[in-house]
Amino acid sequence: MRSLFKYWGRDEKGAAAIEFAVVSFPVIFLTFGIIELALMFTTQGLLHQAAFSASRMIRTGELQQAGGGGQEAMFRDAVCDFAKALIPCAQIQFQVEAVPSFSDAEDMPPEFDEDGNMQNTGFDPGAENDVVLIRVAYNYPVMTPLMQPILANHGSTRTMFATVVMRTEPYQ
Repeated sequence: MRSLFKYWGRDEKGAAAIEFAVVSFPVIFLTFGIIELALMFTTQGLLHQAAFSASRMIRTGELQQAGGGGQEAMFRDAVCDFAKALIPCAQIQFQVEAVPSFSDAEDMPPEFDEDGNMQNTGFDPGAENDVVLIRVAYNYPVMTPLMQPILANHGSTRTMFATVVMRTEPYQ
């Protein structure tokens, strides 16, 4: 019996499995966290670039000259065409509003409903030489349950914004 205990004391079989079991959870947690953050940053960059790209239609007057009730749909299509790789078009929220001056845009924080969605205040792309505030929002679903308490700011989602404030060009 005594030799059996000596054998167990010297036996190193399974040591690697125990070390892996101790280290595997933090490594897996970090790996999923890195992937989640990479997707979040990519989605945020895509949303920002989609807002900037679509706002060019308003800046140059292309949207205003199109006229009719299809302006909002044209703007949505411009945002969606750019962002459709990662962001479902139906979940993109936007606000386009002509404001008196650049400083007034600073005093207009976005408003949210109880579900965390941005309130739509209408669609007004303005006219020539108007200052226009454009906000595009998306509630990114945090996919990794362990990362939700860290990354989510409303339930299991993270609200992402892109804001553009600009003066339209004289396009007539």
